[in-house]
Amino acid sequence: MKRISVVSPCFNEEDNVAACYEAVKAVFERDLPGYEREHIFVDNASTDRTVEILREIAASDRHVKVVVNSRNFGVFKSTFNGLRHATGDATLCMLPVDLQDPPEHLPEFVRLWESGYEVVAGARSTREESLPLRIARGIFYRIVNGLSDFEISPDVGEFQLIDRKVLDAVLSHDDHYPYIRGIIASVGFRRVIIPYTWKARKRGVSKHNLLMLTDQALNAIFAFTRAPMRFCTLAGIAIALFCIVFALASVLLYLSGFGNAPRGTTTMIVAIFFLSGIQLLFIGMLGEYITAIHNQVRGGPPVIERERINIDEAEAETRPAAPVTKLPRRPA
Repeated sequence: MKRISVVSPCFNEEDNVAACYEAVKAVFERDLPGYEREHIFVDNASTDRTVEILREIAASDRHVKVVVNSRNFGVFKSTFNGLRHATGDATLCMLPVDLQDPPEHLPEFVRLWESGYEVVAGARSTREESLPLRIARGIFYRIVNGLSDFEISPDVGEFQLIDRKVLDAVLSHDDHYPYIRGIIASVGFRRVIIPYTWKARKRGVSKHNLLMLTDQALNAIFAFTRAPMRFCTLAGIAIALFCIVFALASVLLYLSGFGNAPRGTTTMIVAIFFLSGIQLLFIGMLGEYITAIHNQVRGGPPVIERERINIDEAEAETRPAAPVTKLPRRPA
């Protein structure tokens, strides 16, 4: 019997984890009776009852595995580490417990995977979100796709079913801050895209605020494109050409008697502040690259696990995983 793994990251989702578990379980029982279910919950050190609920679920269902992190490492690092524990023939990379990505599409994903597609990607063709956020996403993906060596669909996230060999290729990346959808796109393989409606959250509060989304966008841009450095190069050339043209025009006007070379403090102040701003912008871009390089070469595990539940130690040793620290349970 083939096994399908599902990875669900969570943080302070006591209102949603049980509903997510029941929804996935119902899909397998109703539409995928011939497949073994493996549901991996990765908790980012929740401070509510999320871990307690997950323990109760895992105690009654051996198909549920739980990884509890020692602190909140962020959704991408946490999910990437959760993928290391997936043992299925195919893996749904991310199913957030808020069910904005509907698990009802999983049977269709499995059918297409069985037909020969190695990556079945869900595309959020319809989003129940604000217009400014949709516009910002469109601009971001135009930048990434315009200056990268591969294409990331503007509507495709981590809601993707990937084959075992694709997962192995993804996990071979030693990335301190993994941008999972970008890594999947970069490894290639035969892919099909299935559109779906990204639903609005029904319970709880989203943990993805503007700062987190901005951080994820910058990580993708600096990790998978040449956009920042290309912008620096083009801007430098444009400023240099403008200065040359301006200098030649000033000399010609002075020699022809139609004007004098510009003088006064206004021109100097504008020029100084403009060039200073450009320099600070470029320094900031270089700083982003240096920070990313520093985090990568500094080493150390991207995620530290506090606890594993229903994860066989021998099975966990078959692929690299984050170190686990055994700590005493907190009293209920």
